Amino acid sequence: MTRREADSGKIEETGDAARPRKIIHIDMDAFFASVEQRDNPELRGRPVAVGGARERGVVAAASYEARKFGVRSAMASVTARRKCPELIFVKPHFDVYRQVSLQIRAIFSEYTPIIEPLSLDEAYLDVTDNLKGIASATQIAEEIRAKIKAATRLTASAGVSYNKFLAKIASDYRKPDGLFVITPKMGPSFVETLEVGRFHGVGPATKERMNRLGIETGGDLKAQTLDFLQRHFGKAGAYYYWIARGVDERPVRANRIRKSIGAENTFAEDIFTYEAACAALAPIVAKVWRAIENGPVRARTLTLKVKYADFRQITRARTHASPIASLQEFEALAFSLLGPVFPLEKGIRLLGVSLSSLSAEETKGDGQLKLEI
Repeated sequence: MTRREADSGKIEETGDAARPRKIIHIDMDAFFASVEQRDNPELRGRPVAVGGARERGVVAAASYEARKFGVRSAMASVTARRKCPELIFVKPHFDVYRQVSLQIRAIFSEYTPIIEPLSLDEAYLDVTDNLKGIASATQIAEEIRAKIKAATRLTASAGVSYNKFLAKIASDYRKPDGLFVITPKMGPSFVETLEVGRFHGVGPATKERMNRLGIETGGDLKAQTLDFLQRHFGKAGAYYYWIARGVDERPVRANRIRKSIGAENTFAEDIFTYEAACAALAPIVAKVWRAIENGPVRARTLTLKVKYADFRQITRARTHASPIASLQEFEALAFSLLGPVFPLEKGIRLLGVSLSSLSAEETKGDGQLKLEI
């Protein structure tokens, strides 16, 4: 019983022996912005940003026309406007995005029950043993992309590989509307050529730390010992050691355990007093509580996030022996964390709150649920 890589790049099986997994990562192309362009013909072919146009607004998503100017998600709206004076800001329609996401999820379900959503617009699928008995993961990815386009009039990019790390890299390799396959044969050498900033799990701060250590590519990362990486990056060191070799044994989890639930809000004007901050924080607290009050989960850890006018950010957290039992308790704890922040040297531009250490043994959803306000 052996496995072979077909000339087409598709991962094929020739027997029942131990075989590589077949993982697909599907990522919708500029999802929020693409939905807005689909539903409003006047926006097609033009630079679009989903988010707030006001001075304190933030770009939630940018069309590919806007990205050519350097506009990116999470960018301040004023910066985006400076980069692209013709940028069109559109108010987000999250109900529409969720409905489209459900359509896409239904298509995934035709092929496998092992689906791990990462957000509304991307997910991992394990199709090693799929519902249609299709031997080629590449064929499944092609069919899914075609069905998504037919059902939603939107494009999706797909990555196919033998683990999650490489599948995610592959889905970004030929965006937009692309498909790329990384076979077991090409995986390790492919990783060596990549800049470490392209690795999932290596953010800007970690990339900078790696660069200071002389680690700029996957090959540089592979040259480091496990001990060296653990000394410099702690528990993440083992993960970096193995992905540099194209190894990632993480399973696709159909029911991910939710780690935290949070919400935040950026204000039109800076807040300077404790009373005003409490008034602004109360609806954020209520929003988070509504997300869990009728469900099975409860939390023991509350984290407060404060961002000042100069963009400096702090967090304050408190963990209790027993779960937070009511909205009133939650609010009181949030206000108690907020109190020591005052008096202020700078005004507050953003407040956020999250609950973690969730107590239910089985919860469904993304690892981090962000609630829009």
